[in-house]
Amino acid sequence: MQYVLASKSPRRQEMMKIISSDFIVAVEDINEEVSYKLSPIEAVQDIAKRKGEAVEKNYPNDLIISADTVVVLDNKIIGKPKDENDAKKILKSLSNKSHYVHTGFRIKYLNKEIISHVTSEVIFKKLSDELIEEYVKSGSPLDKAGAYGVQDNNQ
Repeated sequence: MQYVLASKSPRRQEMMKIISSDFIVAVEDINEEVSYKLSPIEAVQDIAKRKGEAVEKNYPNDLIISADTVVVLDNKIIGKPKDENDAKKILKSLSNKSHYVHTGFRIKYLNKEIISHVTSEVIFKKLSDELIEEYVKSGSPLDKAGAYGVQDNNQ
């Protein structure tokens, strides 16, 4: 048995190293937007499940871990920004507000499966236009739901 991470996220790959330094990254593209019609928690769990299912046919005897994260502001799912302007718009909308981050995950090994989620409330201080501009120019927010990562080394 080997560990298979069904995610190209560098952050998830770093977390996976805590479990094992010996794992495979296998990713198949899926349409995540179809799940956005569900509730945010159902959406992240559905996406995590479909990401795992997309790769398990190639790894039927291995342990597969998949996950997805969305940011929710005012009951609306905010995915990854389309471009820098979208990232700025998203960060301005989150400024000085509380929102939720939902991560759904799936762990599958042979005929056993766990699907669940974790929810965190995040409160942003007021973000200046200068801070948003600097952060977006770093490129960091472009591959993250909600256009930010709490692990980023910024103010």
